[in-house]
Amino acid sequence: MNIFRLCGDLSHLLAIIILLLKIWKTRSCAGISGKSQILFSVVYTARYVDLLTTFISPYNTIMKVFFIVGSYATVYLMYVKFKATYDHNHDTFRIEFLLIPSVVLALLINHEFTVMEVLWTFSIYLEAVAILPQLFLVSKTGEAESITSHYLFALGMYRTLYLFNWVYRYVFEGHYEIIAIVAGIVQTVLYCDFFYLYITKVLKGKKLQLPA
Repeated sequence: MNIFRLCGDLSHLLAIIILLLKIWKTRSCAGISGKSQILFSVVYTARYVDLLTTFISPYNTIMKVFFIVGSYATVYLMYVKFKATYDHNHDTFRIEFLLIPSVVLALLINHEFTVMEVLWTFSIYLEAVAILPQLFLVSKTGEAESITSHYLFALGMYRTLYLFNWVYRYVFEGHYEIIAIVAGIVQTVLYCDFFYLYITKVLKGKKLQLPA
């Protein structure tokens, strides 16, 4: 554990809390991509299935459980409790174009061809692109509410801080995960345009608008 990973975990935690509070308080999931939330639930399920076999620490276990429960709670709120507010017409990204390549890559490029390792690798590849349906939805509608923008920014900061975490671990521990690093760089790049717009518009009180 180092300061970058801790801050990254807290930013990730904050993103999920922001999203859940946004949906619950407004009684609406407008502007949120259900497709991205489904992908995130798949990511956490595949990555944290080791909860059944491995115990690392109370912190590790609590965080994993929270991410799994939080992701499924979000999907439930969107597709069951507040489904009338879900924007089916604009959330049209074909997630099979993300799922299938992630499965194929995990089977072909992994550290070890075991069930647990392939599931972990699959979750890394899928997480790198899971935000695409959300960014596609924002781009398609042309704007995003401030609270949705805060969620995306916190999520992007989580991934950016994890890049610094990997640099720290390589410098001070000699440890690196090339698959996680490359996937993390790809994911961070996807957020770059959003970061710029967030800093220049949302923080100045303007509504975020992305080019269609």
